[in-house]
Amino acid sequence: MIGEQIKKYRIRKGLTQEELGNIVGVTTQAVSRWERGGTPDAEILPNLSDVLGVTIDALFGREEKNYLIDFAHHISKLSEEDAYRFAARVCWAIENGLVMDKDAMNDFQERFLDPAFFEETKNKNYFAKMFHDSGMADMRLDADFQYFFLLSDPKGKLKDHLEDMESIRKIFCLLSDEKILKIIFFMYSMPVMPIAASLISKKTGLTAKETEESMEILCRSQLVICEVVAAAEGEIKSYRFRPENFIIPLICMADEVVKKDNRPFFGIFNRKKAFL
Repeated sequence: MIGEQIKKYRIRKGLTQEELGNIVGVTTQAVSRWERGGTPDAEILPNLSDVLGVTIDALFGREEKNYLIDFAHHISKLSEEDAYRFAARVCWAIENGLVMDKDAMNDFQERFLDPAFFEETKNKNYFAKMFHDSGMADMRLDADFQYFFLLSDPKGKLKDHLEDMESIRKIFCLLSDEKILKIIFFMYSMPVMPIAASLISKKTGLTAKETEESMEILCRSQLVICEVVAAAEGEIKSYRFRPENFIIPLICMADEVVKKDNRPFFGIFNRKKAFL
C-alpha cells in the first residue's frame, strides 16, 4: 500500500524517482524499491510526507477513510436542518472540485463558496454541470432550492444496469397522464399519512370513478399503497404514497429539462463516451 501511495503522490507532485530521492536523501533505487512494495525507514516518513504534501496517514492509505468517518460524525452531530444545509454546501464544493482545474477551481471557490453567493442566487435557477468520461454531476443552486446528482460511470454501458426500455417507458407514460400527475402532486403535498379516496377526488377535481381507476394504476405501479379502513358506513379505501420511491427527484429533473431560463453559470463538457 505505501509503495502505491508514494508513487501516486510523487507523480501528482511532478517528481521523478531521482528527484524525490535527492530531496529526501536516498538513492533512486531506494525510491524504486518502495514503489515496488518496499517500506521506507520510519525516520524518513516525516520528511517524505512533507515533500509529498500529505500526512503520514495518507502514505498508508488511511487519510481518505479517516476523513470520511470524521465527516460522517460531524454531520451526525448537527441538527437535521443544519445537517442537510451543510451537506448541500459540501455537494457544492464537490461540484467545484470536479472542474479538475486548480486555477479555475480557486477562482470559482472565491466567489461561489462564499455564503453571500447563496443569497444572491435566490430564484435565479442556477445550474452547474460536469460531464466527464469518468462520470457526471449536476447541481441546482439557489438560496431556497438545491439538489445534487452524481453519477460515477459504472463498468460497462450504463443502460446495462437499467431495467428494460419498456418498463422505463411505462413510467414516463404513467406520469404523462394528467389525472395521475394531479393525484401525485396532491398526495405529495400532504404529510405522510393515509388519504381517503374521497379527499383525493375533492382536491383534484376528479370524479370518484376517475380517482378509483387512477389509484388502481398507481397501486399496480407500486407508487402508492392501498389500505382499507373500517368505518361506520362500511369499509373505506385510503391511500398513501410509498416514501421510498424516486418520484420527487424525477419531477425535479423533469423541471430542469423544461426550464426556459436554464442557465448553467459554469460547466465542463468534455465527455467523449456515450451516455447510455
